[in-house]
Amino acid sequence: MVLHPAGRVRQAGQDVTFCCKAAGTPAPLKYYWYHNGTLLEGTAARSSGRLALRGLAPEQAGTYHCKASSEAGAIRSAPAQLTVLAQGQQSCRAEPEPSLVELPSECPQNASGSRWYNVGRCPASPCPGGPAEPSGCGGEAGLCCGVRRMELRQVPCAGSLLPLKVVAECGCGPCAQPRVLVRGRVTAADTGEPLRFGHIFLGATKVGFTGYQGSFTIEVPPGTQRLVARFVDGQQRLVDAVKVLPFDRRGGAVYQEVKMLRKKEPVELDGGRSNAIPLGEAGGREPVAELLLPAGAFLRPSGEVFNGTVKASVTFVDPRDVGSASAASSDLSFANAEGEIVPLRTYGMFAVDFREGGSGAELRAGPVQVRMDAGQVGMPEHLRKMKLWSLNPESGLWEEEGVLRPAGGGRRRRRKRREERTFLVGNLEIRERRLFNLDVPEDRRCFVKVRAYSNEKFNPYEQLEGVVVSLINLEPQPGFPSNPRAWGRFDSAVTGPNGACLPAFCDARRPDAYAALVTATLGGEELEAVASSPKLNPNAVGVAQPYLGKLGYRRSDHEDAALKKTAFQINVAKPDPSNPDESNGPVYSYRSLRECEEAPVSANHLRFYRVEVDKYEYNVVPFKESDVTSWTGDYLAWWPNPQEFRACFIKVRLQGPREYMVRSRNVGGGHPRTRGRLYGLRDSRSVRDPLLGDASGACVEFKCGGMLFDQSLADRTLVTVVPQGSCRRTAINGLLRDYLSRHPPLADNNHTGAFSMLAPLDPLGHNYGIYTVTDQNPRLAKEIAIGRCFAGTSDGFSREMRAGEGTAVTFECQERPAGTESLFQRLLSAPAEA
Repeated sequence: MVLHPAGRVRQAGQDVTFCCKAAGTPAPLKYYWYHNGTLLEGTAARSSGRLALRGLAPEQAGTYHCKASSEAGAIRSAPAQLTVLAQGQQSCRAEPEPSLVELPSECPQNASGSRWYNVGRCPASPCPGGPAEPSGCGGEAGLCCGVRRMELRQVPCAGSLLPLKVVAECGCGPCAQPRVLVRGRVTAADTGEPLRFGHIFLGATKVGFTGYQGSFTIEVPPGTQRLVARFVDGQQRLVDAVKVLPFDRRGGAVYQEVKMLRKKEPVELDGGRSNAIPLGEAGGREPVAELLLPAGAFLRPSGEVFNGTVKASVTFVDPRDVGSASAASSDLSFANAEGEIVPLRTYGMFAVDFREGGSGAELRAGPVQVRMDAGQVGMPEHLRKMKLWSLNPESGLWEEEGVLRPAGGGRRRRRKRREERTFLVGNLEIRERRLFNLDVPEDRRCFVKVRAYSNEKFNPYEQLEGVVVSLINLEPQPGFPSNPRAWGRFDSAVTGPNGACLPAFCDARRPDAYAALVTATLGGEELEAVASSPKLNPNAVGVAQPYLGKLGYRRSDHEDAALKKTAFQINVAKPDPSNPDESNGPVYSYRSLRECEEAPVSANHLRFYRVEVDKYEYNVVPFKESDVTSWTGDYLAWWPNPQEFRACFIKVRLQGPREYMVRSRNVGGGHPRTRGRLYGLRDSRSVRDPLLGDASGACVEFKCGGMLFDQSLADRTLVTVVPQGSCRRTAINGLLRDYLSRHPPLADNNHTGAFSMLAPLDPLGHNYGIYTVTDQNPRLAKEIAIGRCFAGTSDGFSREMRAGEGTAVTFECQERPAGTESLFQRLLSAPAEA
């Protein structure tokens, strides 16, 4: 499906047009349209994927999807939601929804000490549009609910006033059109070696190359529902990787690590004789199957039989090795007869590469036989459903090659004894496609609800968006039907404002029939799961008893504290519809996806959280960095460009007996609209340097100098950096001091307890103690900059502080007498002249 219908909002009586388009061989000729899953009367066997509805009535609201078919099969589009409003009904309320931001620690707002302030937000929901373009299938710019008016508040804080802009009114306006990106790095699964200058394909189109360190950026085409990318090693050392990459439809960049399998060393075969290649014999295991190639099976592309020396490389992905899941291609899905994309359970996949021994020219093969050991299949029903599949590298879907049927047994030597074996046998031809799979369709499916938080307080308004959550389906426990160390499939999803729902195999008869291993990453950083030992806390995990006990929640370090804390495992126990304790998540039946997606934060869910150094961020113009659509054009906005985010950090060294909080205060420097007005505050606690005795270092963000949101005039932010406590500035980086003196005006640095500068417009490096990174994802830009700042280099990355490397300014600190107001506190909201 190359064009999916788009959601629309209309007033009753208006018209709407939905469009879809499919591609295939042979070309699809029939299109069918469905409303809420029911075939629409009079729409069967249309020759084009266009549905026009005139004079809409309220009962026509709901979901619409199309199905395209040909002799080769069928494919179904993603559903599109049609909202039909009554005459005069508003889809965008003028009154903003609640949205809380955290004020500085010195600013409690009530007797309970709460520091949360409601700044309001406008939901990015669609507004009613007019008729589509005359063709009916053109793009519709659309209107969306957004900020119509903001107002400046002065919030009482520490005996002064703190400026803060809040949403005063919402209204309909042009929808934001943010760029949607996937960024990441491609490496070899075994050594971590980067794929240097590898080819990147979307479908059949080459869209770019990986960088020297294996990095890549893919811009997601508008309207994409399923992003399928193929990574190709030009040196042919690694197996082509076809990946279905998750992305955030609201805009911004999602980071993804891509692993590629190394090709198995080729063996030489005589093309004129019969040959057998075992599949999955590594590590002393019994092979899952073997590839039988009769004499004369190898063919040149012209069809000529090749009987010479063949160099054969067959690389097997063995699901009995859980570590191999990250390197497997695609997402193990296929399109069934109704065109619905449904999951497969794998028993192994293999990539083949046959070449002439002399010239290295590529060879085909066929027909060849695949003989699978039935003893490797623990589920009796799977023996009847096992099939051979090949991967379509353009769609990322597996397509059936043939059925494996029981065949006569044979004797095989196993562990020094001979025993009768039963095999499943199928045939295939190896032509253009080179990646094959031994799979069965699996219909026991559920969804698992996961949320990510900025810390382990798990406040509903501190959820993280843009987190990539991955779920590996583990095979059943011993005694049910199979090996517990094997995996069956894997899925990924990106968290939105209401978390993420991940598909997983489940079972209603026995809770531990299927298990799932779940991880979460944000910009390449692994998030932590909630602890399961020494005592399991249902309130922290997010799931109430007794359902939590049935799920058997265990964090990855449950039995060994030395292991990482970044994953958890559960039994995917399908909820019992007659049990009210299991009707509230975190596992939902497959037909309850919408219920899972719309579940309130009070419903059961599983949790990850971010572990970070003690820090705080305050913006006068609120902005949720995980949601690009929350950006508001304002002169006081911290990020002036929602398409590109530039993060700036200054490195501070502190000589003293403890760790210190360091604050940066950022106000307008020279721009006539912002001079002397606060942009925001940043606090960051210093981190001890393990190699230096009484030294710690702090990487403190400041607002970069440069153009403001109207892109007409640059501003050099007046940045003041001050540690908390009794500290005295003792040194300033010589290169930084010289740069500032050569780029006047100079900021006043008379107070020895602080350091001030007008932010440089140039991207200075570690030699100046300034670290600047530009990226389409603000969180990722800051993560990279902090990693470089910790390391003290312009291209390195470290989680350990090196306080003596790449520092901009140094302070000597002592304990401050109790009851003394610090310069740190006075800088909270002091006027710029101070």
